[in-house]
Amino acid sequence: MLSAIATLLGLTLLAPAAMAASDQVTNFTLDNGMDVVVIEDHRAPVAVHMVWYRAGAADEPPGVSGVAHYLEHLMFKGTDTLEPGEFSATVARQGGKDNAFTSQDYTGYYQRVAADRLDLMMRMEADRMMNLRLAGKDIVTERDVILEERNQRVENDPAALFREQKQAAQYMNHPYGIPIIGWRAEMEELSREDVLAFYRTYYAPNNAILVVAGDVTPDEVRTLAQKHYGALPANPDLEPRSRPQEPPQTAERRLVMRDARVGTPYLSRSYLAPERDSGAQEKAAALSLLSDLLGGGQTSVLAEKLQFDASVAVHTAAYYSGTSLDDTTFDLIIVPADGVSLQQAEEALDSALAQFMSDGVDAQELERIKLQARASQIYARDNVQRLARRYGGALTQGLTVKDVQAWPDIIQSVTADDIMAAARDVLNKRHAVTGYLDKEEVTQ
Repeated sequence: MLSAIATLLGLTLLAPAAMAASDQVTNFTLDNGMDVVVIEDHRAPVAVHMVWYRAGAADEPPGVSGVAHYLEHLMFKGTDTLEPGEFSATVARQGGKDNAFTSQDYTGYYQRVAADRLDLMMRMEADRMMNLRLAGKDIVTERDVILEERNQRVENDPAALFREQKQAAQYMNHPYGIPIIGWRAEMEELSREDVLAFYRTYYAPNNAILVVAGDVTPDEVRTLAQKHYGALPANPDLEPRSRPQEPPQTAERRLVMRDARVGTPYLSRSYLAPERDSGAQEKAAALSLLSDLLGGGQTSVLAEKLQFDASVAVHTAAYYSGTSLDDTTFDLIIVPADGVSLQQAEEALDSALAQFMSDGVDAQELERIKLQARASQIYARDNVQRLARRYGGALTQGLTVKDVQAWPDIIQSVTADDIMAAARDVLNKRHAVTGYLDKEEVTQ
C-alpha cells in the first residue's frame, strides 16, 4: 500500500513539471520553407544551435552508399568566405564546441556556444548551406578518412560486422539494410560529383529544420533566422521523400557469423515493427514499454527468467527505437552464461517469451516503468542539447512538435492490454531475423 501511495505521489509531483516543459517550445516556418523550433531555458547564458536536414543514408541514390556521411565530413572543408577547418576553429575561439552526425533519416550539425554568439553561428551555418566549396585534394583526403573510419568501427569489430549483416538480412528491399557509413566497395568510388549532387538536392532551407535551445527568446531567434536563413532560396525541385518499402516477411530468417576475434558469443533477434506516426503514437508507446518490461534492467522479464531463475544468460536486453521515418525494429539480445550454447540460450528465450505471452504484464512493474519514463522526461529539461536533439530528430522523421509534447501522456495512458496486443502483433518468430555471433570453429 505504501509503495502504491509513493508511486501515485511521484506521478502527481512530476506531472506539472512535464506540462510546464511544453510551454517553453515555440515553432514557426520561414517563408522559404525552413522550419524553426525554439526551446527556452534561461538558467545559463548558453545556446545550442542545430541545423537538421531531412536527408540521411536511406535517401542516397543506389550505388553511392555512404555519400550522406561523406558529405557531413566535407561540410567542414570551407566555403567562399571560410577556409577549410575555419568553421570549427571559429567556434573553438568563441569557447564553444561543434560537431555533426548522420543517421538513416537525417544529417545534423550543431554548435554549443555562449548565447550572445548565436548570430555568428547562424551566419556561418547559412553560408555552408549554400556555398560549400570542394577542392579535389579534399575529396581524396576525406574519402581516405571515412574509409579508415570504416576500418576502425566496422572491419576491426566482429560485432559491428555482424550487426551490418543482420541489418541487411532484416531489410531485403528498404535502404535501411544498407549501412550508414556505406559499403566499402562503393565508398572507394565516391566522387566529387556524387557529393555535390546530394548536396544540391537536399541541402536547402525547405529541407532543413533549425533548432535553437537555451538562453534565447522566440523573437530573438526569429529575427536572426530571417536575417541569415530567410534570404536563402528554396529548392523548387525537391521531391517528397519516397523509398522502397519492405514486402511482408513470409519466412523466418537466420544467420550465423563466426570470427576468431569474438570474445563473447551472443544471439540477437529482431522483428520488423511500426514506427511512431504523427497523430498515432499509441502502438509505438506500447512497444516502448514492452521493451522496458522484457529487457529494460535487472527486474525485467528476461533478466529474471534467464539470468536469475535459470542462470542461462549473463546479459539480456530489449530495444525499440520508434523514432524512425519508416518501419523500425524490436530487438532482443542474449549473452549466454559459460557452458550454455547459443542454441540453448535461444530455446530459453523462446520459453521465456511464451510464458510472458501467457502470464501477461505485471501491473506493479508497469507502473514502476511508467514512473521512470515520466521522471526521464523531467530530467531531460536539465540538458538543452538533449532536448534539441529530441525535437530535431522527431521532426526530421515525420513527427511534429505536438507529437513530441504529447508523447509523455501517451506513454502514461498505455494499458497492459495495449502492450499485450502489440506483443502479439510484433513478436512472431516466423517473422523474425535471428542471428548468432560465435567464435571461429577450431579445425583439427
